[in-house]
Amino acid sequence: MTDGPLHDQRTETQHGPLLLQADFEAEQVADLRRRLTDCLSAAGLAGERLDDFVTAVNEAMTNAVRHGGGTGELRLWRHQHLVCEIRDRGDGFADPLPTIPTSRPRPSANGGMGLWLAQELADSFEVHSGADGVRVRLTMAVTEPVAAPTAVDEGAGPGGPGRARIDQAG
Repeated sequence: MTDGPLHDQRTETQHGPLLLQADFEAEQVADLRRRLTDCLSAAGLAGERLDDFVTAVNEAMTNAVRHGGGTGELRLWRHQHLVCEIRDRGDGFADPLPTIPTSRPRPSANGGMGLWLAQELADSFEVHSGADGVRVRLTMAVTEPVAAPTAVDEGAGPGGPGRARIDQAG
């Protein structure tokens, strides 16, 4: 389950307070991944679920940098479950919109496994592509109840595994 339709334009206060927000470039991905891990841990994710969600988000960040214009934006919030959205500023997917493989793809010189891996590791996974770039939304349920962590603003710089939805703006 996701936090509303992917194409919605709600503000962070309508989603719930942002736990983490950051713009990033290639050289900032590793540091942002560490901050994301700390934030997710404080929000109650632990063990394999923490590792899986961090890996899924990392794949989306890497794709944003590699295929989406060299930069991206990460936003993380909690609304019944943890929701992480990665946006790039590229041209979006070419038409026809690619499908995410249902079985492990063969690696290629261009990668080709990132979105498949992200959809396998997150509880839910959605992709929206348009002229203003690609937006990937991943969710992960927290199985242990915890107090809501405080927000971190770094603006400078439960479905089941394998569920994916891809939209392309007209």
